[in-house]
Amino acid sequence: MNLHRRQILALPLLALARPAFAADRSDISRQVLLTWHKLVLELVRHTATYMPPVAARGFAYIGITAHEALASGNPALRSLAGQVTDLAPLPARPSGDYDEPCVLHAALQAVVAEMFGNTGPTGLRAMEAMGRQMGEVAGAGIDAAVMDRSIAHGKAIAEHILAWSREDGGAVVENMGFPMDYTPGTRPQDWVPTSLVRMQQAPLLPGWAQNRPFAMPSAKATDPGPHPDYSEDPASEFHAYAQEVYDTGRALTDEQKLIARFWSDDAMLTFTPAGHWISIVLQIAERGAMPTEVIAATLAKLGVAQADAFIACWDTKFRYNLLRPVTYIKRHIDKTWEPLLITPPFPEYTSGHSAQSGAASTVLTAIFGEDFAFDDDTHVAEGLPVRSFASFEAAAEEAAASRLYGGIHFRFGNEAGLKQGRAVGAYAAGLRTEA
Repeated sequence: MNLHRRQILALPLLALARPAFAADRSDISRQVLLTWHKLVLELVRHTATYMPPVAARGFAYIGITAHEALASGNPALRSLAGQVTDLAPLPARPSGDYDEPCVLHAALQAVVAEMFGNTGPTGLRAMEAMGRQMGEVAGAGIDAAVMDRSIAHGKAIAEHILAWSREDGGAVVENMGFPMDYTPGTRPQDWVPTSLVRMQQAPLLPGWAQNRPFAMPSAKATDPGPHPDYSEDPASEFHAYAQEVYDTGRALTDEQKLIARFWSDDAMLTFTPAGHWISIVLQIAERGAMPTEVIAATLAKLGVAQADAFIACWDTKFRYNLLRPVTYIKRHIDKTWEPLLITPPFPEYTSGHSAQSGAASTVLTAIFGEDFAFDDDTHVAEGLPVRSFASFEAAAEEAAASRLYGGIHFRFGNEAGLKQGRAVGAYAAGLRTEA
């Protein structure tokens, strides 16, 4: 039974398909993996602290959990322990028989429960219902001793990864990620708030770059270099970039407006930019015949790439602390101008959407190939049409351009973000998930 992600939160009202005992156990594992990830997408939308960097972090740990649960019983798979930063070897399986869907379900249930322990009542009910009903799916017809042993091992995998996650610097997000105290910059090019919301007079997660990275060696390892020199001179390169944002915003085509909205992926309204790429992978998995192990490895590498991309991007943002186009344009071009999209509450350079899209496309291209065409129906439920792409790189390029159309990034912020993300993605793509 394939459930649309929006149906997942109504699980208490649904009956999940219960396969016959004779069904291929790998098919059950696949169902467990996909259904839990669909729920996670919805939990991101309904959990107030899940701003884009936080969501990417969650996807990384959940993806790694699924891969490690499967790798613990499959000699053809290689653990990420010793490959990603500070992940020690995971618990071995005690002697006895195991059921893979039960191991996978128990691991995902435990890690998701902690990662989203602060979600709202609807999300908590959905997690409880998912745990109960997907547990019935996974355990149907399985010997009780085998099921108990499998569940115990899945929980041990989850606890090992959760203990690792608690030490990365990003486990606790206070005040939805906005610091209580913040000293603004004093240079003319420094970021200033673009929202009247009281909380957003300070920028989002200014210390996020201090978090432990997953695959890249450090937050600065993929720095794209400085942005063009700031200038208020109408003849300067910087002013020309601002003029481009202004001129583009005043002459947007219907297609450009659609692209801007398709990739906006605002926190609390959607499952964030990282979740958009997770959604793409889930769609590809459901339309094709991807084995469970390949799906899990793909989601693990993708999550790692996106989490690291936000760490790297946030390092760049807060070192350069560059103002947003709307600030510059209102000061120096047209004080009445407004962008199509709402400007996020943190510095401009580099573009987070572009960085994580560059990282995602690099990982997915390494897995699926350079000319892998796909359709993306991520926002059909919100009334946006399916978009088709000739490659992951084409999708990333469009996602980056969408930020120019939305009026919230200079072109150079998007281009440098893509460059930064591709470098981050190369580290994640280099992780070995097969023995």
